Amino acid sequence: MGDCIHLVKLCVGVDSVEALADWQARRLAAEPGRPLVHVTRMWPRRAAEILAGGSLYWVIRGAIRARQPILALDAVEGTDGIRRCAIVLSPELVRTEPAPRRPFQGWRYLPPEAAPPDLPAGREAEEPLPAELAAALSALGVR
Repeated sequence: MGDCIHLVKLCVGVDSVEALADWQARRLAAEPGRPLVHVTRMWPRRAAEILAGGSLYWVIRGAIRARQPILALDAVEGTDGIRRCAIVLSPELVRTEPAPRRPFQGWRYLPPEAAPPDLPAGREAEEPLPAELAAALSALGVR
């Protein structure tokens, strides 16, 4: 993923990766043929880098826990006439190693070197470490 950049966003109203997957599956089933999008008010200035292999990393319960590849950034207009950015997401939800993250508003850029690694196949159902322990291990370079 050479010169790409990722986005990170709080997943408000969702308590688990499973709940996010269920919500997205219901949305896709209700609107067959329409892509999975997340609409945001701000347009990323680094769009070319995002589209070069970036993902949207979801913060759930205080930690990054999953990501979705970003397929496109589309301009949409709200009912108020304001232009917004529709982040078109792959339906593939990839679990990551939990990485503690403080609350913030909107989205933020996430450099590839700061992105948590994907969980290996078969580890998706493992209980995550407590946030404090995961942060301490990460600070020591163990995780």
